[in-house]
Amino acid sequence: MLTNLRQRFFAVSGFVALVALLTGGVWFYAERSALDGLAQRGQSDLALAADRLTSELQRYRELAVLTADHPYVAPVLRGDMPASALADVLQEIADKSGSLDVVAVGKDGVRKAGAHENGPMVYGESLYFRRAMDGALGLDHFRSEAFGRRAYVFAAPVFSDEGPVLGAIIVTADIEEVEASWRGDRPTVFFTDDAGVVFVSNRSELVLLSRREEGRNFVPYVERERWGHRLWVLDAGRYLPSAALHLELDLPVIGLTGEALVDVEPARQLAALQAAVAAAVCFAFGALLFLATERRRALGEANVRLEARVAERTEALERLNRDLRREVADRTAAEAQLKKAQHDLVQAGKLSALGQMSAGISHELNQPLMAIRSFAENAEKFLERGNADAAISNLGRIGELARRMGRIIRNLRAFARQENEALSDVNLQDVIQAVLEMTEAKAGAAGVVIAWDAPKTPIYVRAGEVRLQQVILNLVSNAIDAMVGQAHPSMEISVAQAEARVQVSVRDRGPGIAEPEKIFDPFYTTKEVSDSEGMGLGLSISYGLVQSFGGAIRGRNHPDGGAVFTVELDLVDRSEAA
Repeated sequence: MLTNLRQRFFAVSGFVALVALLTGGVWFYAERSALDGLAQRGQSDLALAADRLTSELQRYRELAVLTADHPYVAPVLRGDMPASALADVLQEIADKSGSLDVVAVGKDGVRKAGAHENGPMVYGESLYFRRAMDGALGLDHFRSEAFGRRAYVFAAPVFSDEGPVLGAIIVTADIEEVEASWRGDRPTVFFTDDAGVVFVSNRSELVLLSRREEGRNFVPYVERERWGHRLWVLDAGRYLPSAALHLELDLPVIGLTGEALVDVEPARQLAALQAAVAAAVCFAFGALLFLATERRRALGEANVRLEARVAERTEALERLNRDLRREVADRTAAEAQLKKAQHDLVQAGKLSALGQMSAGISHELNQPLMAIRSFAENAEKFLERGNADAAISNLGRIGELARRMGRIIRNLRAFARQENEALSDVNLQDVIQAVLEMTEAKAGAAGVVIAWDAPKTPIYVRAGEVRLQQVILNLVSNAIDAMVGQAHPSMEISVAQAEARVQVSVRDRGPGIAEPEKIFDPFYTTKEVSDSEGMGLGLSISYGLVQSFGGAIRGRNHPDGGAVFTVELDLVDRSEAA
């Protein structure tokens, strides 16, 4: 046993050492390749930035040359035309080109006319002016004290018709405006002059720093050689890379040198990722090989134990199977009991509603009975007196009262029966009318006025007729109960259609709902629990019934007072069904 453990240890240690050597080789090769690719892309980005800067400055160079040929320039420099005429032209040119200043200077170096009054007055000592006086294009860059900004200057000579130079047009470009469009871009790019001063950059913290002059020190960095590339290690804040490739590009056309700092972190991450993948592949292969070896060794031992466990497991599975069958039977029975309990609860809710309305219903039936008795006695007397017309009138009234009693009893019988049929097309007006007939006595006793404007044409919805009656009856009864003690109790029942849905709204003028979010919770009620009041199950039952229709029920407080309950059901298009 000890020998086997020692062999495994040496095998694993040797494999780990081999993987470490391979991973290191992959990392070095990947880093070198990544740095080469990064340098090529960085050189392209630097060239692109240099072309952008050169193109922007070329615009001002051409502006200076073109302005020198303007017909007003030579006459003003000769003194044949007032300088004010040229000043307006130069002002317009500066405004349209975005230049800091456009100045006409005589050959004595004195400013003759310009776009702005705050520019220098004498240019005779400047190198770019002297070069223009030699007939060539002069250029220079500096920080303008007059404008408080970095400026790049082009001086174009103005030739007389005879040939000698009369003066120069000096165009001052705003470097900060030139670099504004690419400030913050990647990689970090800056352009230095012969003194090593950063004059243009897409990083404002590098501007006017110098790597050569004392007192204007550049950001701290250490230069190293890495795979033939110059690598800078910097400590310059969050906007400059901590390690970057340093690239250079000479730009003699504008007298600057372009430099770029390309972040090497992506290259290092790529190299680390490739090394990690190589290590993962090696370890995965080694793990598979080790597992295969261990599996073959353990297979023999496991085979012996397997047979003993098979019998034990088989017996356990048989016990588990018996338990599962028993649990399935218990769950089936429980589900059946739950459905029966839900059905009984719905029926109990209907019977409870009928019980609460029993006094009013008795009154509704007793009143026609008394009237029938009275009309029958009167008819008998009319017949004895030979007044057949009055007797016939009384008999007609008796028939109307009998039909009314029959209608009330029919509605009650239909409402009380248990409905097990599937959903069908239900006439919504008939349901609401039946509910109003059943609650007429209760509303009359409470003094509640019910406003119901029935639609002109029948509206059919998808529901169960008796169950929908129970929902509407519950909402109407709750509304009547909510307005007990109000000065002018009234409610409104309205029906609205919206595309393929129908909305039935019951609004009362009661005190409203204290906690709208709890109204459909079982056993939640705002009524006092007594013999005549419910237990808070009516709205919960109604919610379940409407859900079974595929509809929705909502309750809220009306802005003008009272509560509004809305039942939303699927509309049945009878024309399409036909």
